[in-house]
Amino acid sequence: MYKRLIHSNIGAALLNILVAYLVWMLSRVAFFAENWSTFAPYMSWPLFKSMLHGSLVFDTSALLYVNSLYLVLMLLPFHLKERPGFHKALKWLFVVTNAVALAMNLMDAVYFQYTGRRSTVSVFSEFANEGNLPSIFLTEFIRHWYLVLAFIALVAILWRCYTKPRLDVYRFGFQYYISQAVALLVMIPLAIVGIRGSVTAGTRPMTISNANEFVNRPVEASVVLNTPFSMIRSIGKKVFVTPDYMTQEQMEATYSPVHAHPMVDAMSHPSKNVVILIVESMGKEYIGSLNPTLEGGNYKGYMPFVDSLVAKSLTFEYSYANGRISMDAMPSILSGLPMMVEPFFLTPASLNDVDGISSILGREGYSSAFFHGGHNITMGFSAYAHSIGYQHYFGLDEYCKSSKYGGMDDWDGKWAIWDEPFLQFTLDNIDEMRQPFLATIFTASSHHPYDVPEQYRDSLKDEGGQPIHKCVRYTDMALRRFFERASRQPWYKNTVFVLVADHTNQNSHDVYKTDLGLYSIPIIFFAPDGSIAPDVRHDVIAQQTDITPTLLHLLGYDKPYLAFGDDLISASPVQTWAFSYNAGIYQLVKGDLMLQFDGEKTTAVYRFKTDQLLKENLVGQLPEQQEMEQFLKAVIQQYMSRMNENRLLPHQ
Repeated sequence: MYKRLIHSNIGAALLNILVAYLVWMLSRVAFFAENWSTFAPYMSWPLFKSMLHGSLVFDTSALLYVNSLYLVLMLLPFHLKERPGFHKALKWLFVVTNAVALAMNLMDAVYFQYTGRRSTVSVFSEFANEGNLPSIFLTEFIRHWYLVLAFIALVAILWRCYTKPRLDVYRFGFQYYISQAVALLVMIPLAIVGIRGSVTAGTRPMTISNANEFVNRPVEASVVLNTPFSMIRSIGKKVFVTPDYMTQEQMEATYSPVHAHPMVDAMSHPSKNVVILIVESMGKEYIGSLNPTLEGGNYKGYMPFVDSLVAKSLTFEYSYANGRISMDAMPSILSGLPMMVEPFFLTPASLNDVDGISSILGREGYSSAFFHGGHNITMGFSAYAHSIGYQHYFGLDEYCKSSKYGGMDDWDGKWAIWDEPFLQFTLDNIDEMRQPFLATIFTASSHHPYDVPEQYRDSLKDEGGQPIHKCVRYTDMALRRFFERASRQPWYKNTVFVLVADHTNQNSHDVYKTDLGLYSIPIIFFAPDGSIAPDVRHDVIAQQTDITPTLLHLLGYDKPYLAFGDDLISASPVQTWAFSYNAGIYQLVKGDLMLQFDGEKTTAVYRFKTDQLLKENLVGQLPEQQEMEQFLKAVIQQYMSRMNENRLLPHQ
């Protein structure tokens, strides 16, 4: 009887699903190992048990999604299907569908290093217009050859360990039909429970954010999750759901992004030019002067020119990105719109009426241009730049039309023109702009696959254990040459410069691997004429969405505008704050506290200034928690309602 059960359709299906559980779990081990430095320092036995439990819950759901057709076909109560050809086709179906799922998990083991979360369906929109993906995939296959071998081994396990039912165990008749029908009928409700993640009626099916229930830090949710689940559960989902935390009146009284009465004072300098340099992957960790206590005070960093600029600039000890990918940066920096749930570019709200510093200054008579050395359609940069009023866009097309430069000979082979020549090309065009002007430059070279131009490969080597370090040294050199030439131009002293990173990248020190450290970037305001007093502000919390309000203050702008940020010049330090969305968790930094909120309740509170590794969770212990949570709820409700109702302008 036992052997008949094992070799029946029911027994074979169960054994094959168990094999799938095994190989999926092994792919998770590979994910963990590839990102060892992010997870291992915080691992404990209780956390391991909780993560294992959560992994089984989410793998069950995804396995049932992925193998639903296989299971139904296996258990259909029609004896005519019990033929060798049919079961051979079922084996191929099982192996191929699970192999695709494994490939997604292993690919995310690499891509996680840049996003800090499992990929969702939006990743297809993110790279929809990138023609360089085949070469990038090939590079990664070579670089991560061991993951390719792991994939082959796991697929081999699926193939070799697959159990086919033995057709000679059946007596096709009443018993066959009853057993198959009962198995199918039992499987359906069990599958529904497994997919939902709960047997409790009336509860919502589990979503990506539920993974946080099994971990201590949001970034660890990626270990519990699997990529097929994240992909499937994000298909067709409404990105922005307006919560009902409070009444409209309470929300407006608690927080409003509308700056109705901007402050103008003697520091304002109308008609100054503005140059915003968004530097790819320039994490705060790479700048020695912003890390005076790191490595016992002996840390030098990798960007000596930026260090020299910091000494003459206004910057901040606590400054943060609002997102983890390049697409998140432009709306945050240029329109005061932080990333929440998904990149703004990839949501229907991207069609809303939206302002930006370019359109605001355009109405004040400024000329404007945006510069990025990639393909003109890359990442949606050009579309967004035009939507917020940039009058000109200079990308790869325009660069290649210039006879002064090397055209595609200056291409980095993957993403864009190398920073050094493109920044010089940028200066050529800035020199032609009518003053006052706004010029925004998005660099590209300090980026995966972490290469530098051939002429620098002998002088710029990997150092500090991270391949990106030689790239940021190259970009630092390109910035130095940009400023050296710019300083000789007549417009230079009448210009405000902003240097800011789009996001962080590879990190070496534990303080930059925490849920907050992963967002730590420099924000630097520099005026060559000395009108912005050099200072490192230790009492202010700065974020990318503060840049537009601060610039508008410096330029004497006195009309209403909308931005989810503050003017860092006039705002009281206690008013300043920073926001990020981390794997389903909303993070708020205010005062000396960081609060994490899952959309329904606060899950963690840390004194991040003294507890830099975020080890002591003070949730429920501090009187400030309730006020911070209420403020964060108002921010979320304002953002969601304005996105859904197309109210991103100050008069709406």
